[in-house]
Amino acid sequence: MTDTTELDGVVDCLPLVHHTVRPEWIDYNGHMSEAFYVLVFGYATDAMMIETGLHAGYRERTGCSLYTVEAHLRYLKDVPEGARLAVRTRVLGADAKKVRFAHELFVVADPHPTEGVEGTESVKGIEDPSPATLPTEAEPVATTELLAVHVDQQAGRAAPFPEAVRARLVSLTEDAPAWAGRSIVQVPTPRS
Repeated sequence: MTDTTELDGVVDCLPLVHHTVRPEWIDYNGHMSEAFYVLVFGYATDAMMIETGLHAGYRERTGCSLYTVEAHLRYLKDVPEGARLAVRTRVLGADAKKVRFAHELFVVADPHPTEGVEGTESVKGIEDPSPATLPTEAEPVATTELLAVHVDQQAGRAAPFPEAVRARLVSLTEDAPAWAGRSIVQVPTPRS
């Protein structure tokens, strides 16, 4: 498990997180239900937290955690039962108390073999983190962009990240993909 005091030597990108679409994730339309996209993206957020030092030990020791305060999700293609999923996470910006990041969900032909990322065995739902490589032709089937705040749970308010965590988030920051920063399309209100 990555500790906030031992971040040297950590890879420069976050690993992919893999899942397989379960039968109970399928809705009445025959494809993955919208709630389970959020679940899979939530597991990817958990993996990002582990990789940046905000793991369970940190949360228990400090009483601080990461709270999602805004999200925008795009469903791009149907995902069938049994599909093998990979989630790529990108940090888009970080400051003293906030982090903006994005997850991209892909259907992949086969899992990337891995020994796993240390610490993920304690995160329910993370099957198989692996290096952040995808086939060059891979297109996301869903995306989400999130804003999260580092919160002192006892005080009930935002608190600065430890410097090592903030530095790790900043080191992972990359340019936003073209789809990031969009809002929901306006639909005209009918006039009577």
